Amino acid sequence: MLVIRLFRVGKKNQPVFKIVVTEKSRPPRAGVFVEDLGFYNPLTKERTFNEERLKHWLKMGALPSDTVYNLLVSAKVITGEKRKITLKKPEPKPESKAPVSAPSAAPAEPASEPELTKKKDEL
Repeated sequence: MLVIRLFRVGKKNQPVFKIVVTEKSRPPRAGVFVEDLGFYNPLTKERTFNEERLKHWLKMGALPSDTVYNLLVSAKVITGEKRKITLKKPEPKPESKAPVSAPSAAPAEPASEPELTKKKDEL
């Protein structure tokens, strides 16, 4: 099954994405994709599409990812409502019970005031 999705090509902290057609089972790596359809820069909101080829691949049955679909709707390449994108939050890990170690030698408590005065008097 073919999908239209984003392929990151930007540097660290400078994301830029290509919009590509690729097999769903293949991870987006090493530039292995069927066709390059445009790009998207989320920092400057700049985007460029090859609308003719996008419509061709959509007619051929390629499914856009949620993000690509929302980009195409906002650019009015296709009509429809934007999809709500929900991020999966990782499940909280159960707290592990660490073995309680034996208390080490307790630090000596400072002497109280009356004890200090007694010691001074003795000297």
